[in-house]
Amino acid sequence: MNDIDKVAVCSRSFSKNITLREELLRKYKNVTFNDDGIKFDKEGLIEFLDGHDKAIIALENIDDFVLSRLPSLKIVSKYGVGLDTINLESMEKYGISLGWEGGVNKRSVSELVVSYAIALLHRTVYSNAEVRRGLWYQVIGRQLSSCTVGIIGCGNIGKDVIKLLKPFKCKFVAHDLLYFKKFYQENHVKSVSLEKLLSVSDVVTLHLPLDSSTRNILNASNLKFLKNNSVLINLARGGLVDEKELRIMLEAGRISGIALDVLEKEPLNDLSFSEEDNVLITPHIGGSTEESIINMGLSAIKGLDNYYNPFHFSKPYSIAPQQIKTTI
Repeated sequence: MNDIDKVAVCSRSFSKNITLREELLRKYKNVTFNDDGIKFDKEGLIEFLDGHDKAIIALENIDDFVLSRLPSLKIVSKYGVGLDTINLESMEKYGISLGWEGGVNKRSVSELVVSYAIALLHRTVYSNAEVRRGLWYQVIGRQLSSCTVGIIGCGNIGKDVIKLLKPFKCKFVAHDLLYFKKFYQENHVKSVSLEKLLSVSDVVTLHLPLDSSTRNILNASNLKFLKNNSVLINLARGGLVDEKELRIMLEAGRISGIALDVLEKEPLNDLSFSEEDNVLITPHIGGSTEESIINMGLSAIKGLDNYYNPFHFSKPYSIAPQQIKTTI
């Protein structure tokens, strides 16, 4: 047992999980949990982490302002998969190492993607709204098995979505900086340009990190290529889609349905958006299953001792020369 390093756990779900608490306390003697369930602002985060050598963080923002005031902090381990809240350059600047593992919540997110696709295609939300209005009739929907599914970002989660959808006999198109030749061949996935993907897909689902190159990757200039009866699902990161343009398209009947588990600004302020009969909005629950929490937590515990220079992760989606292929 490590009785020297002090560890702070920012995550609320980790702190409430008995299994994860016991596992961490088996390895480290001095641990501070977020037992009050605080959602930290920067000042609160600094106060909570002050005096600790290692930290497990979830959605907290780790930047120059925070790190400059935490001289004892040496290791940050990520609970979850997104790195968009961590300034890797600042981590390097202050000599802080990072523990991180991709794909630990992929099955949880993938299952939710499939469930949302079915719900939107079968018009479940609309049907339920009609029943609540006192109406009772058969609403006509579509089968997922007859659809072309477009995967924007074919990393850990994108690949897992395809694996789950294979029994439905869907057709798959994908857009990614990388060309996963073996996976695409084995799963009959066609690599296409973004515009082509939008124009042929019945279901479009995003699985990208959020950075300067992906912010508003779906916007007015390319959303116009969407099929009028398509559905769009974003369980990745808010900011990948121009939500204002998406709503304009929805109101104009240029898209059949939308499912968003993430928003550019959270929580949702304009409740009228969520009240639309063909819209599903949830509060970032993609990775919130009992199994996923355990997987993410064990990975974060592992990261306290299995860490790297942050630049090891600075370009996790960079293009390997042998993988580059021009898409159509």
